Amino acid sequence: MTTTTDLDLPLHPAQLRSAELERQLAQDPARFRVLTGDRPTGALHLGHYFGTLHNRVRLQDLGVDVFVLIADYQVLTDRDVAERLTAHVEGLLLDYLAVGIDPARTTVFNHSAVPALNQLLLPFLSLVSVAELGRNPTVKDEITHSRQSAVSGLMYTYPVHQAADILFCKGNLVPVGQDQLPHLEVTRTVARRFNERYGAVFPEPDALLSATPLLLGTDGTKMSKSRNNSVTLGASEDETARLIKGATTDADRHITYDPGTRPGVSGLVLLAALCLGRDPHAVAADIGSGGAAVLKRTVTDAVNATMAPIRARRAAYAQDMGYVRDVLRAGNERANAIAEETLDEVRQAMGMLR
Repeated sequence: MTTTTDLDLPLHPAQLRSAELERQLAQDPARFRVLTGDRPTGALHLGHYFGTLHNRVRLQDLGVDVFVLIADYQVLTDRDVAERLTAHVEGLLLDYLAVGIDPARTTVFNHSAVPALNQLLLPFLSLVSVAELGRNPTVKDEITHSRQSAVSGLMYTYPVHQAADILFCKGNLVPVGQDQLPHLEVTRTVARRFNERYGAVFPEPDALLSATPLLLGTDGTKMSKSRNNSVTLGASEDETARLIKGATTDADRHITYDPGTRPGVSGLVLLAALCLGRDPHAVAADIGSGGAAVLKRTVTDAVNATMAPIRARRAAYAQDMGYVRDVLRAGNERANAIAEETLDEVRQAMGMLR
């Protein structure tokens, strides 16, 4: 009798394309410009580190031109007010610097400081229909989980605003998870329709799919800032130990890696494996019948060892917030210059006079 494994399943076209893009990145990283970013809604956590931050540093170190957006306007897509915005922005900056983002090679900027970027939203909205925006599965999911008392227009235009984020700098590569592919497809549609209608101005960006599996939180569900189930990058060793000690497991003492049937246990095993650079099945086998106590101790030690240098750098940068704010100012200056050039191109292509 034969069994089906993940290796036997056909690869998604986006996965095949991502594999090809990785080969191209290794050969000629300078031809790529990456746009990625975060909404400043709370502290970044281990899921962000292994899912996106680590990859940004990798791309930066390869020689890719990386832009990291702090999407402060987009905080309002699923909430009525932007709370503690300044503190959250500064927290993101500290996390970026601590994990190895180099402002000499990576441009960090925020939405509200780049007016020309946001002006692109108006012509871009004319290129998509209300029905197309309403069908977007990611928008539907965000509406379902929205914190707003009513769905705002910004929620519906969120994918087009993301198109402006990516296309203002003519980004041609966007690291995303599988669930973000519909958003990126809106960007590709906007670029294609603009080029067809007004002339070639924008690239159609490709998706670079994350190779890191979904990292679950301490409650066995997706690690999230809003669910209070995560270990933040700035957490202390004691706080990390406390959070992991309270993580969800199950009654089976023998530790295995089986995400389908044992999500809580497997999430912890995966976290240890990512920190240790090992296969999760091997980590589970080493723990064996040691039970949840040994598992949690293994995870705690692995996380604290991995995060120690990052936490030390974060604390050091926090002592010089003037420098941290200068990083954002310099990034905003570069982003503004590029956005103005792109907006001028758009105006000329559309026949607008200034």
